Amino acid sequence: MTLPDVILDVGLTWREIAAIANGAPLTLADAPNGRIEKGRKIVNALVDRGIRAYGITTGVGALADTVVDRSAQAQLSRNIILSHACGTGPLLSAPAVRAIIAAQINNFAHGYSGICPETVAALQALLNHDCIPAVPSKGSAGYLIHMAHIALVLIGEGRAMLNGQMLSGAEALTKIGLKPLTLQAKEGLSLVNGTSCSAGLGAFALARAHRLADWADTIAAITLESSGAQMAAFDADILALRKSPGIQKVGATLRARLAGSRHIAQSFAKRTQDALSLRATPHAHGAVRDVFDNTAIVVNQELASVTDNPIVHGSPEDPKVASEAHAVAPALALALDGLAIAISQLSMLSERRLDRLVNPLVSGLPPFLTNDPGVGSGLMIAQYTAAALAAENRRLGAPASLDGGITSALQEDYLAHPTAAANKLLQVLDNTEQVLAIELLAAVQAADLIAINPDNGIKMRASGTNALYQQVRHLLPAYGDDHALASDLEALRNLIASAEPAPIP
Repeated sequence: MTLPDVILDVGLTWREIAAIANGAPLTLADAPNGRIEKGRKIVNALVDRGIRAYGITTGVGALADTVVDRSAQAQLSRNIILSHACGTGPLLSAPAVRAIIAAQINNFAHGYSGICPETVAALQALLNHDCIPAVPSKGSAGYLIHMAHIALVLIGEGRAMLNGQMLSGAEALTKIGLKPLTLQAKEGLSLVNGTSCSAGLGAFALARAHRLADWADTIAAITLESSGAQMAAFDADILALRKSPGIQKVGATLRARLAGSRHIAQSFAKRTQDALSLRATPHAHGAVRDVFDNTAIVVNQELASVTDNPIVHGSPEDPKVASEAHAVAPALALALDGLAIAISQLSMLSERRLDRLVNPLVSGLPPFLTNDPGVGSGLMIAQYTAAALAAENRRLGAPASLDGGITSALQEDYLAHPTAAANKLLQVLDNTEQVLAIELLAAVQAADLIAINPDNGIKMRASGTNALYQQVRHLLPAYGDDHALASDLEALRNLIASAEPAPIP
């Protein structure tokens, strides 16, 4: 499927960054091109006049007071890329790298970076040819390392994936019709500076979290149905007493999904109230949605901001440069940490609901949802897997924004760690997708067992939950201890990661 171009004019939002991450081409309007050209002219004027400016006519970090001659300024830019490209660990996914590049271009388009228009065009070409630099996922205390590995390809170094083949940076450029760039004054610093890495990864994570929240509500609905939940706790007028847009949204989704459920009707008043893992679903899921909304505001705020140091401003006739701390992003780090904690709680609640489905002490169903208890273990150990992943999420909930650290010979003695927070959030999303997939498998298996009773069948399910049931059963049959369960878990995890829940008929 060909995705429509994303047009960059005033600036990009997290949704547009996410669209580019997932393959949409990027086009720049005339206005940002004009701002980029003006910023470059200001840098040229600063160089011509010999004005002392961080990273332009001086070294960087603790070498900020070391003057660099004009003849060596291009070499400085190249050296910055080479020395800062020291990442380690597994490579980031292609969508994650695309998100970072899109956020980089967005930051340059504000016009305060002084980057050459040709360099921005080269970054745009990487996106539009789906030429993905090899970017290690680890090693960045702030923002420098990931973007340096992207910049390596622009100068013909490093590696990039193109059409399924890993090539040298020079080979990749040749195949998309470009030559290696000779970077000019300030360009090396501009290419590694700013919060484009954490903002891009944050936007990509938001898109995944948005889809995951929809799946969590939908999966909870079929679990509630299979558990014979007491729906009075989800009445609109009752939930309205708790002032939260997220709670109201989740409550409305549950009521819509479960409307007309015969199994829910037959369970009416069987219990005074359900366990909290069932009854508090709107509250926990709603809290995640409220945190998500706040995080989206912060990420969009970051994308709308200039995050370089230094910035160039004024005019070519009256060039100015200012050193500041816009490349530090404590608000973004705090927001991404908060969303990681919220998503971790989502996995915790999912695992608890799952346990109630497989536990014969509370489910009223065959132990571990197997037709042959003893000979078959059913979903016994799948619940172990969910518990392990939820536990890992709790460990990942420790805030990266409090890590601190001192770098660059005391010059950079405060670190907010937004990139670490973003990477941690992506790991939490990976785990939570799998936990929810296990809950979904169990809820659908329970629905099969409930339907075995006489005169039940498909009529026991609400149309909203039956749509989800059919979505799963078109992919997988009921589990009968007849094959390795891991393949089923992976299939449902891939469904959650790549598709939307079946709509209510």
